[in-house]
Amino acid sequence: MKVTVLVGSKSDLEHAEKVRTRLTDLGIPCEVHVASAHRNPAKVDRIVADPSTDVFVAMAGLSAALPGTVAARTLKPVVGVPINRGLGLDSLLSVVQMPPGVPVAAVGLDASENAALLAAEILALKYPEVTLALQKYRAKWLEEPAPSKGSA
Repeated sequence: MKVTVLVGSKSDLEHAEKVRTRLTDLGIPCEVHVASAHRNPAKVDRIVADPSTDVFVAMAGLSAALPGTVAARTLKPVVGVPINRGLGLDSLLSVVQMPPGVPVAAVGLDASENAALLAAEILALKYPEVTLALQKYRAKWLEEPAPSKGSA
């Protein structure tokens, strides 16, 4: 069982670390790679060819081509995270508007933790221990007070 996270550039690593942290908390192995769909397509191909990966999380800003590039090269689930680099709507639309036959499950802008949870839910279909970890996470999450919107 493994989730592989691909980011388009080093500047996206902070978002990848949020995915890795949440998956680690759930006991799910995770690898992070920097590989641009435009500058390193051969590297993307090598990473996607890894048979030990069950789910991919791909994130990039600007053109956000990485999730679609990964999805076009695998039959495994791909979760796309659009990153807001000043053109958030462009990034979001790049991730959610894939051509037929190239499915990407998209989460909201900069929603790295939700991407990790979606990847975990996909893994839970095959790995019962992930279901248990998610149940514990949800129980703990439900006990926490809602975040404050600030003082009036």
